[in-house]
Formats: sequence, C-alpha cells, structure tokens
Amino acid sequence: MPRTGKFPLALRTASALVVGALTLAVTSACAHATAGTSSAAGGGSTGTSSGTAASSLRLGYFANVTHSTAIAEVANGTLAKDLGSTTLSTTIFNAGPAEMTALLSGQLDAAYVGPSSALSAWTKSDKQGLTIVAGAETGGAELVVDSSITSAAQLKGKTIASPQLGNTQDVALRYWLKQQGYTTNEQGGGDVSIQPEANATTLSLFEQGKIQGAWVPEPWASRLVVEGKGHVLVDEKSLWPAGEFATTNLVVNTAYLKAHPQTVAELLDAQIAVNKWITANPAAAQTLISGAIKKLTGSTIKASEIERAWTEESVTNDPLVSSLQTSLDHAVADGLLKSTSLTGIFDLTLLNQELTKAGETTVSTS
Repeated sequence: MPRTGKFPLALRTASALVVGALTLAVTSACAHATAGTSSAAGGGSTGTSSGTAASSLRLGYFANVTHSTAIAEVANGTLAKDLGSTTLSTTIFNAGPAEMTALLSGQLDAAYVGPSSALSAWTKSDKQGLTIVAGAETGGAELVVDSSITSAAQLKGKTIASPQLGNTQDVALRYWLKQQGYTTNEQGGGDVSIQPEANATTLSLFEQGKIQGAWVPEPWASRLVVEGKGHVLVDEKSLWPAGEFATTNLVVNTAYLKAHPQTVAELLDAQIAVNKWITANPAAAQTLISGAIKKLTGSTIKASEIERAWTEESVTNDPLVSSLQTSLDHAVADGLLKSTSLTGIFDLTLLNQELTKAGETTVSTS
C-alpha cells in the first residue's frame, strides 16, 4: 500500500525548452522499428515469459494534477519499491511534444503524456516508437478566459494560450475554435491567436492582461480562476460523451517494452496500487500531490486551487481506447496530423494481466 510522507527519491527536473530543442534520432527510430510488438489497436501480445529486467527506468511526466498517478507513485516511493533493483530516474516536462521528442530520441523509456502528443509521436516514428500501455487520468482541462468574455463570439481578435503547439490541450482548443467558425494557424495568426506558453508563464501573462485566456490542464485552470480571477468558458468534459476522455496515458518506448516486459509490469503494478490509494484517500492524496508539485516547481498551489482541481479530474487505469480515434479526428481537422489507422498503438496485455493479479476490473480493449 502506498504511503504518504517524505520524498525518498531525488526527483530530477529538466527544462522542457532544452528538451524541446532535441532532434529525433534516426538511429533510435530504426531500432524501434525492428523491435515493435505485434499488438492490435485494442489488444496486444506482450507477455512476461521473455525479456529481461531493465537496469534502469527513465520516466517522464508533468508537475500537474492531471499527472497525479505519476507524481504520487514517485513521491511516496511506491514505484521505486516495485522496481526493485531497477534504478528509477525522472524528468519533468511542461507539455507532451517536448516529452515525446525525448522518448523517441532515446532519453526516456516511459512517459505519462496526453493522447494527442502520443499520437503525433507514434506517427512520426512510423508507428514503431511507442506503445500506449495504460490510461492514467480523465478530465481536468478547461478554457479559462478574462471575466469580460462571456461567449465565444467575443473571442475574435483575442490571444489564447495553450501549453505547446500540438499538445492535447492545443489540439482541443484549435478544434473547438474551428467549430465556432474561427480560423487559426500554427504561427499564431487567424481570427484568434493561439500562443504556446509554459503553464507558469501563461498564469503570469493572464494576470497582466497580455493574453485573454488559456486552454490548460489542472491545476493551471484552477489557478487561472482563483489567482487570475478568470472564469471557465469551456469545460472540456462537456464536449465528450458522458464527460469521459483521456487526458493522460502511460506510453512506453516500444523497444523497451519488448525487451523488458517485467519492468513495465512493475511500473503498472505501482500505478494500479497508487490509483487505488488516491481514489480511497482523496484528502491525503491532495496533500501529497500538492506538496510534491511545490517540491518539483518551487510554486505553491493554494488549498482552494487543489480542491477545485480535484473535482475536475480523476485517476484511471483505463486509456479509454475509443476516445483516441476522436482525438485523432480533431488533430486531423486542425491540420496537425493526417488520418491513419490506429492499429498497433495500444497493447493492454500487461495492464489487464496486472489488474487481474490485483483483483481489479480489467479494461476494455476496444
């Protein structure tokens, strides 16, 4: 059972700007291409009968409430304990595209990331570079705007921020604006200017009135509401059937998954245990996660902000397979990706295997 308390692991942070400047290593992509699994879109063939335990696991995630699973399993030592002799190292990112650059260039073995960023990286690697092995979070993304803006009709000529071009919230923002009849482009032009910014910078710019809104994940949406005095124009949950959509998934470098299924299973074991604990102990989980975010970023989340953010998202092991097609359709409509088959992007074999061992309900593969 996970424990709240001190932080036994040295959490290593890195600038997303530096990582974002990395180029994809061609040799790494080729290695991935020869080591991919043969999984179908909703299933897979990975097992623990072959491969070896990895000497290390390099994990990427964000210091966001929508990455509560990763934050908790690292902060309270659950993941390090489950990995045993495998050495854990972590890197913090602001948004998914930079994180996926690190994964595809061989600097990460696994990452918690939004579906749109995972899709983009998967297609850029000729569908060989990564595999989605689990979900992690659903919900927790909103368009927060200046108090003077009360309708979509008032957004023309305004500047709205997103975490990074092509990340999950950026794709959602562009698609929603398109549905409202607005044009946008990747250079920040069009009827509404979309300005990619680090989340902390977004809050500062919003408070200064230099941007009029932002489509961001938690806790940044709550911080824009509480500290920035903004209000929610769009809660992304309202745009999805039953309000369910994948915000964060767990992806693994495909070559690493093929070589070290035991280690990936241990990562999944830690996630399953931590998600169960988070769900059963929301107050303790909020304290742990807000404390960890402060340690990682140096920025304090107010109690009212973490409480509000907590109501907007929830942890899950389910990657909500069917929602990924919608995410792809939105990215295609935005002009950021081309339409393609999603066969092979999921391998939930290990997840359902470990869920069964833990006495938990398995997830759908379709």
